[in-house]
Amino acid sequence: MTETIRFGGRFVVEDSTPESVVTPEDFNEEQLMMGDAARQFMEAELLPRDADIEALNYELTVELMRKAGELGLLGADIPEAYGGLGLDKVSTTLLAETLSRASSFALSVGAHTGIGTLPIVFFGTEEQKQKYLPSLAMGERIAAYCLTEPSSGSDALGARTTARLSPDGKNFILNGSKLYITNAGFADLFIVYAKVDGEYFTAFIVERGMPGFSVGPEEHKMGIKGSSTCPLFFEDVQVPVENVLGEIGKGHRIAFNILNIGRFKLGAGCLGASKETIELASKYANERKQFGKPISSYPLIGAKLADMNIRTYVLESMVYRTAGWIDGMLRGASAEADAGEGAADAGSRIAAAISEYALECSIVKVFASEALDFVADEGVQIHGGYGYIKEYKIERIYRDSRINRIFEGTNEINRMLIPSTLMKKALKGELPILRKARALQAELTQPMPLPTFDEPLSKETYRIGQAKKAFLAVGGLAVQKLGIRLEQEQEILCSLADMMIELFAMESALLRTKKLKKTGGAAVSDKWGHAAAMTEVFVQESMERLESIAKVALAAMEQGDGLQMQLSVLKKLMRAPLADTIALKRTIAARVIRSEHYVV
Repeated sequence: MTETIRFGGRFVVEDSTPESVVTPEDFNEEQLMMGDAARQFMEAELLPRDADIEALNYELTVELMRKAGELGLLGADIPEAYGGLGLDKVSTTLLAETLSRASSFALSVGAHTGIGTLPIVFFGTEEQKQKYLPSLAMGERIAAYCLTEPSSGSDALGARTTARLSPDGKNFILNGSKLYITNAGFADLFIVYAKVDGEYFTAFIVERGMPGFSVGPEEHKMGIKGSSTCPLFFEDVQVPVENVLGEIGKGHRIAFNILNIGRFKLGAGCLGASKETIELASKYANERKQFGKPISSYPLIGAKLADMNIRTYVLESMVYRTAGWIDGMLRGASAEADAGEGAADAGSRIAAAISEYALECSIVKVFASEALDFVADEGVQIHGGYGYIKEYKIERIYRDSRINRIFEGTNEINRMLIPSTLMKKALKGELPILRKARALQAELTQPMPLPTFDEPLSKETYRIGQAKKAFLAVGGLAVQKLGIRLEQEQEILCSLADMMIELFAMESALLRTKKLKKTGGAAVSDKWGHAAAMTEVFVQESMERLESIAKVALAAMEQGDGLQMQLSVLKKLMRAPLADTIALKRTIAARVIRSEHYVV
């Protein structure tokens, strides 16, 4: 991996090579075996009991989670020294994607293995790891993550749950409540955030059964009905001081960095659900006949399937690119931690490693949740009236999908985080954003003739380069015009975030497709042509969205001749020959219809 892609956010100002990204085509034998193990467990144990799980059968869910633990599916993120498998993030991302077809059960597992267990894996003391991780790996204990409160959702640091040290110094006394806690109905272990002395935001490990701790009734939800979601109440709960997780007053490091992991893992779940939706919709389209022939034979239905497949290909490229990057950072942080640091120092290095790609995690979360909403909506539309009927799983996927834009920080909050994180990196000197933006000004005044596009994907490569310049131009103008007021201009921040999302999505697909081309061989040729067609369509349509977003932002910052000049520059950057996307989508749709599943 080269230095140019070492730090998060660099995709905005630097180009990556295909060799620098991890793609599904790179999965090794061990990773594929783990995916197969998850698939076999799902098909043998979960899908036959789907109705009972969806009916919120606590006992069955716990029983199945313990079986998953026996197979190693709950310990993938836990080091071998504590009873887990210690797998890389690419492997655990594949597990999350594969299990997503188990709907609510997948959410229960994800909350347990991810945000419920990882705080102890990354930030726990040796004693805490020895005490809790082996039982969490086996499913003997189920974990939950407790951050949201009735008065603080997106504003996590506004929590009102308090903790004060007991007179004998042996316990912290917790008082307050938490809301919308996944796995609450049957969890044994809770990662709870509270403010010590009402001021110092801190994480605690709370066990079910501690006096004063109680679980409220189940919430009646729109979707994910087979998962447990309850409020929690703390009335003078005595938590031993040894159950403080991390450092007092540093709970935000744990909360926010675990959410970063949760965000890109959510992307993996959305990816799996998108693939399942394509399978359901394409099979139905081949079976359903109208006017004497299958509806899959009608171009408008084919266009929907093509769009669904394209969006999913791009998402898949983004998810595994990010997983690969995080793997690299965590390996370095773990090696340094193993060199003999204390738990606090090791936790700080882990936090720094995870936060390095916080920006990309937010991008994946937003794109994934909105991509699945699009795919699920089109899936229902292809099913017609049947898509609105409970007996068809597409109806459940549609309902279940909606929560993803709220989970792990709302998409609005994540959109605010994306540009603000980039600017913080720039101000710290980690990214040459401002220097690049200033240098661009001189370039934009010069003639910009179109190059020739003789090589495959050369046009897409050029267009993504131009998109980066457009982002720098709009972002540079925002900083110049608004200065510190930019933080208050949420609509412009959102525009910058959306431009970055489009950039990362386009480039991820392009790099993956180029890497696929380099593998060569007759077996890859047809696959590459399909991937290239999807990349070409997505880049063209993404550039159109990006241009529209940029125009809105420019009109908010400039007017009169100044606006016309900025729009002229933007038009120059966006120029490129257009592809016949209708024809390309017809070829993509034909493959999906023929295979009846997501296809690369």
